[in-house]
Amino acid sequence: MVSESPSERLSARDEAVLAVERRSWAGPGAKERAIRERLGISPTRYYQLLNALLDDPRALAHDPVTVNRLRRVREARRARR
Repeated sequence: MVSESPSERLSARDEAVLAVERRSWAGPGAKERAIRERLGISPTRYYQLLNALLDDPRALAHDPVTVNRLRRVREARRARR
């Protein structure tokens, strides 16, 4: 098993952001409440962090399914503009 140096791994907060995004949410407001309660940050800050993670190769290595899905959504939104 190859060990990763700390600089090659995501922070615990970054992993938690991806974990929140991986879940499905029951209704409006549930995700925002979870962001505030679990991560202790505002939804605006959460989405800033998430957007930066989509361009981070460590995030892709950690959770390729979630990151690739979110990249496709982001690209579709950009294409509509």
